[in-house]
Amino acid sequence: MAYWWSTIGLVLAIYVGISIALYYLQDYMLFKPEKLPKDFQFNYENQEFKEYNLETRDGATINGVLFKPKGKPKGTVLYLKGNSKSIKGWGKFAVDFTRLGYNVLMGDYRGFGKSTGKRSQKAIKRDLQVIYNKMKELTPEENIIVYGRSLGSGFAAKLASTNNPRLLILDAPYYSLTKVTVRYMPFMPLSVLMKYPLPTYKWLKYVQCPIHIIHGTKDRLIPFKSSVKLAQVNPKLTKLHAVLGGGHKNLNNFESYHKMLQDILESEVKDIDLSTTSINVIHSAKKSK
Repeated sequence: MAYWWSTIGLVLAIYVGISIALYYLQDYMLFKPEKLPKDFQFNYENQEFKEYNLETRDGATINGVLFKPKGKPKGTVLYLKGNSKSIKGWGKFAVDFTRLGYNVLMGDYRGFGKSTGKRSQKAIKRDLQVIYNKMKELTPEENIIVYGRSLGSGFAAKLASTNNPRLLILDAPYYSLTKVTVRYMPFMPLSVLMKYPLPTYKWLKYVQCPIHIIHGTKDRLIPFKSSVKLAQVNPKLTKLHAVLGGGHKNLNNFESYHKMLQDILESEVKDIDLSTTSINVIHSAKKSK
């Protein structure tokens, strides 16, 4: 009997130890930042851009770059990137929007690139709201588009839920970050341990602008089915775009992805007169003999 009690005690101790380690180490597991020196000079080939620094109320600095199109911009895309690297590399994706006539504002989260400050879910949400408020001083809100890629999709959903942008575009989003993590640690109490639960599905309920979700059908990190579930949260405003064969990091290599972006950004949202459709027509059942 003593042997079994000692075994149970050992298992519990290991379980608690792993839980504590997960809580304190999750920042290192979730975020893969590339840090840049303060004097680093950005260089983007064939792109016009301007660097900005925003001072937050707690003394942090959020560094960002505004990419400009040729001619008068149609609006501004706030691009919320994934969990790795810095805007040094992410900036190359700005061309997907500037070519269509839009400004693109990319910023680094705290601890990424030249941005500073202690990172937390609350701090990042607060930083993004400050950035959004600054954007509204330069661009009418009806011309602001919020684009969230992977990790950034949750923050994008939150930002759109408390503001009124023209569009919300989610690229490879997760239902919640807790749901993604539980796939790899199914026996851990993640609802208690996660410092970044990022419940995208909860925030999408309150978004009032059109929502476009883009996801690869062969995404192994965040399965396509997560976007199918998200599309059902706010169905009247949501359209799901499937990139057939697309993975998690290669959607930009598919021509269909760029056609989707162009269609989303250039199309006008029109209400449907349902009285002119077959919405109330019911297929008749076969008559039994």
